[in-house]
Formats: sequence, C-alpha cells, structure tokens
Amino acid sequence: MTELVTSSMVGLLPVLCFLLALRYMDSYKLHTPRAIILTMIFGAITALASYGFNSMFLQLLDIQTVTYSRYVGPFVEEALKGFVIVYLIVTNRCAFLVGAAIFGFAVGTGFAVVENLHYLRLLADAHIAVWIVRGFGTALMHGGATAIFAIVSTAMVESSGKTGLKEFAPGYLIAVVVHSAYNHFFGSPIISTLGILVLLPALIHVVFQQSERAVQNWLGMGFDADTELLELINSGGLSESHVGEYLNWVQRRFDGMVVADMLCYLRIHKELAIRAKGILLARENGFDVSVGERTQAKLKELKYLEKSIGKTGRMAIAPLLRLDRKELWQIYMLGQEGAAGR
Repeated sequence: MTELVTSSMVGLLPVLCFLLALRYMDSYKLHTPRAIILTMIFGAITALASYGFNSMFLQLLDIQTVTYSRYVGPFVEEALKGFVIVYLIVTNRCAFLVGAAIFGFAVGTGFAVVENLHYLRLLADAHIAVWIVRGFGTALMHGGATAIFAIVSTAMVESSGKTGLKEFAPGYLIAVVVHSAYNHFFGSPIISTLGILVLLPALIHVVFQQSERAVQNWLGMGFDADTELLELINSGGLSESHVGEYLNWVQRRFDGMVVADMLCYLRIHKELAIRAKGILLARENGFDVSVGERTQAKLKELKYLEKSIGKTGRMAIAPLLRLDRKELWQIYMLGQEGAAGR
C-alpha cells in the first residue's frame, strides 16, 4: 500500500505542482482557477478520447506499439489536446502568451493525470524509477508540448490577426516533434526526463518575461486611449472630435434611438475596459480586486445594448471600440470573474 501511495505521488504531483507554479508566476492572474480547472477537465477528456483513437489506429496500422508511440501517437494526441487550445483562442478566451502557457499546460496536465492513473492501474507493482520517468518526464512533456502549441499559435494569431490553419499548423508540428523526440528516449528514459526538467522551465521563464512586458505595454497604451475617449463622451466634447465626425456619418444611416443606444454602448464598453485594465494593474501591484456588483450590472446592460443595436450597429461602431482579441478578452474576463464571484 505504501509503495502504491508513493508511486501515485511521484506520478501525479510533479505536473500538478508545476501548473500551480505557473498560476503563481502570473502576476496579473489573467485567468480564474475555475477556468484553469475546466481546461484540465477537457484535457482529461482528450486523454480518454486518445485511448480509443490509439487502440483503433494500432489495429488498423498493425505496427509495434513502440513504433506507434514514436511516429503516430504524437500526431493523434497533440491534435486532440490542440483542439481545446484552438477553441480557447478562437473564442478569445486566450489572448496573451502567459495565458496560453497556463492553458496549454493545464490541458496537458489533465491528459497526463488520466494517463498516469491508467498506468497506475496496469503497473501497480512497477519500480519507482518508472514513476519518476512518468511523473517528472512524460507528464511534464504532455503539459510542455501543449503549452508550446498554445504559445506558438497565440503568437501567430496575434501577428496575422487570423485564426486559420496557417496560424495553428506550426505550433502543432513543433508539439508533435517534441512529443515524438521524447518518446524515442535518446540515450535512456532518464536522460529524456532530465531534458524536460531543464528545458521546460527555461522556456516558460522566457515566455513569462516577454509576455508580462507585452501585457504591461498594452495596459498602459490601452488605458490612456480608453480614458481619453470616455472623457470626450462624458464632457460633451465628442461632436468636435474625429470620433464625433464619424458618429455624424453613422447618424445619417441609423435611426435616432439606435444611435443613442450606440453611444450608451460605446460609453459602457469603455468604462468596462478601464475597469478590466484597472483590476489587472492592481493585481500586478499585489492587490486582489474583485469585479463587483456595479460592473456585473454594466455587463448585463452591455449585452442588452448589443441586442438593441443589432449586428449591423455593432459593425458600424466597431472602429471606435478597437475590438481586437485583447479588447474582447478583457470583457470576457470580467464576465467570467463576475460569474465565479471573485
């Protein structure tokens, strides 16, 4: 019984502890614990799905298990894990490299936990060295490979502004190569494990440093722009600005009530954007700020106004909102944290 407990701890705890460390390293706390846990659950589901796919392809291809694990399995498993990341990016739930690294590792963590639980059932009497390799090597490899896919894909989408195959293919292929290389166990499984333990933390450290600087720059520039536009709206000086000229053009094409709702939508959207950036800045300085009831009420009002002005109205006002992925993410962030009661 003691050996089983030890094997379980060695096989499961390293990857879970690494994920907790990533969450701790994120000074802005971009994603809630609830979102990270849900991502882990989806990663666990991909592990269950991969078991079925791997069994089917092994029978169809009629090749040795070792060969399959090196040249076919990585394509299957990284594709299944990657679907979760693609969904998070396409739906603007993941807009920064820090968040990409955390979500990617969370998917891999869920996958690795289910896989190692499966092997604990099959190999209950295996030597502790097996669980050292599986816990510190294989499990971290699953998290690391998917984190790499998420990081590269987020960077590609940010660069191109698109979410097509060209943006996701490079990260997927890199993840497959990392996975396949690990499964070759060049030298020995211990050497592969040591390679993961050395390279993965170094990569994550670099990504976090670069990304947190990017978040800081975005917060600074975005905060100033949002504040300037909100001051124009509240001061009554909007008509004398370039924004006012654009709204005059809009007014000639929409009903007066719709234009009034557009202005309300613009004001509330900017208030929420400033609130979101303020929360992130406070967290970066060590203060844990909650969303609050007033912000939740504004989120509900924003949804009502979205329906009121309609799709055409939202398209007309979009140039004033600068609705890039980060701007969309911050509104999503407020909604998620409000729902979580944070």
